Amino acid sequence: MIRMTLRQFRVQALIGAILLALAAIYLFRLGGDIYAVRDTSQLPNHYEQTMLFLAAGFGLVPALIGAFWGAPLIARELETGTHRLVWNQSVPRRRWLAVKLAVPGLASMAVAGALSALLTWAAAPVDEATGDRFSTMLFGARGVAPIGYAAFGFALGAVTGLLVRRTLPTMAMVFLAVIAMQFAVPNLLRPHFMPADRTTVPMTADAINQARMLGSITGGPVVGGLEVPGAWVTYTSPLLTSDGRQLSDAAFNECFSNAPKTGATGTFGDIAVCLDKLNLHVDMAYQPNRRFWPFQWIELGLYLGISALLAAVGLWRVQRRVA
Repeated sequence: MIRMTLRQFRVQALIGAILLALAAIYLFRLGGDIYAVRDTSQLPNHYEQTMLFLAAGFGLVPALIGAFWGAPLIARELETGTHRLVWNQSVPRRRWLAVKLAVPGLASMAVAGALSALLTWAAAPVDEATGDRFSTMLFGARGVAPIGYAAFGFALGAVTGLLVRRTLPTMAMVFLAVIAMQFAVPNLLRPHFMPADRTTVPMTADAINQARMLGSITGGPVVGGLEVPGAWVTYTSPLLTSDGRQLSDAAFNECFSNAPKTGATGTFGDIAVCLDKLNLHVDMAYQPNRRFWPFQWIELGLYLGISALLAAVGLWRVQRRVA
């Protein structure tokens, strides 16, 4: 059974090996160039955008694994009826599915792990220089978490194929579902893996000018893009007055639209000076960068657990309902 699965999987495995080899060559050359830079302060200017593009590209790997390795694995056999040939040779259904899941699944995890290891190595000096390891795209392309993503993508593809029994619809559904999962976990679950640290930041004119965003579409007193050194900011409150109440929309909009002219410079200029006079602050929650590896292992465990659950559903389903 293992030999048959390997034979059926050889084309996908060969394509994956070629792509992995090409990626490895590129990352070794990129890493060599990065490590050759002596002035590390220049690394963000030269390589930060490259790292973002690579992380975005690598973020598609689990979705591609799910769509092109996982989805056709069972659905194609059910479409063509070749599964009956194996079952008629006294191969139990659960053993058949377990082997089909295990062999390509382990290969998927190995490919994702190798890519992540290479990129983590190549990007290490840039990550250290920028102090950014927790952003959505970068975190998902580093460490051990991508192994879990690949396992999830493959398991979701295989089990969805078992349920849907059609290859092309399964491929489309799985690709979109994996992408959706990769947006949902960083925004809904990851900030809460461990209790966040909290701090209060006075909103002086200088602090306001360091923000990347001020105000909302509805004119609310929000500020965005504030940073805590060496940390991932997970929450920033609206602008608060000295007694802890949210600044009124009217007071905020008065400064935003009719700030007295002072000739102040900075991103928000006179608006920042006007808000400074209101004695404002924000409450912030953040995860220190030292929690990067604990978060990596937590996320790996989360995805492996979901993958195991999907496999269990598949093993139950194939025994009871697939014909």
